[in-house]
Amino acid sequence: MGNDCFELFKDYLSKTKHCSKNTIDAYVRDIKQFIAYCSQNGVSDIEAVKESNIKAYIEFLSFLGKSDATTTRTIASLHTYFNFLKIQGIIDIDPTKSIRGPKTARKMPDVLDSKEINLLLEQPKGSDYKSIRDKAMLEVLYATGIKVSELIALTVNDVNLQIGIIHIHSEKSERIVPMYPAANKHLSEYCNIARPALVQNSDEDCLFTNMNGQPMTRQGFWKIIKHYAEKAGIKKDITPHTLRHSFATHLLENGAQLKDIKDMLGHSDISSTQIYAQLIKSKYVQSYTKFHPLAK
Repeated sequence: MGNDCFELFKDYLSKTKHCSKNTIDAYVRDIKQFIAYCSQNGVSDIEAVKESNIKAYIEFLSFLGKSDATTTRTIASLHTYFNFLKIQGIIDIDPTKSIRGPKTARKMPDVLDSKEINLLLEQPKGSDYKSIRDKAMLEVLYATGIKVSELIALTVNDVNLQIGIIHIHSEKSERIVPMYPAANKHLSEYCNIARPALVQNSDEDCLFTNMNGQPMTRQGFWKIIKHYAEKAGIKKDITPHTLRHSFATHLLENGAQLKDIKDMLGHSDISSTQIYAQLIKSKYVQSYTKFHPLAK
């Protein structure tokens, strides 16, 4: 049921919708699970799927205890898939057209305060190659606010150490982001001392590598940041994205314009950046309520 369309659908997501590999994998996984559910409930032809089948599946997800976020993502996957099928002329009516996901309150991002950031950045110590590399990666991530996927995709040609900038090539846009002097210094040290010792293959242009000279992975860097957060005694559940959120929040707190932050983060719409303004407002309200003598 619909399996013949998957390769075309993946091609559509990649080339027309410009989705990342992770998003494509999630969409296909959601759709395959829906198709399996339909087959088990007597609907074996994709053209036979009706709105009632979609609604029943959403109720089934709720019965399984799936979160609102999972249900919302599944509905988005189904919307995209059935819209694709309609574009292809495989179906005449999109059964997801009237389907709406559960209303969920947008979760405020977790951020580190200045003390916690300094504690984290201080953790990689020593002159060994691993410490030099780890220090450079943490500094660059906080200095630029880039995603971990963008960090590990950087090549040596994306860095200009003379003027302290990096060039980001994302799937939807390109941008130039500056680095503060300390980050540029530590990145220079990595490029001049550690990387030449780690990378033996002259054809390897990936900027950050593991200790075997192979490109760094998302999982590899995730372990690095978790290790140093634990060493720093930071109790918050830190991920690489926490530094991106902290970067944006700290810029805004210190007077940066929302539009400039949007451009540095590579957001296509400023509404994605406004969450940081809401976060700061929320922090101010909490502080006012806690400390103003007449606000109790």
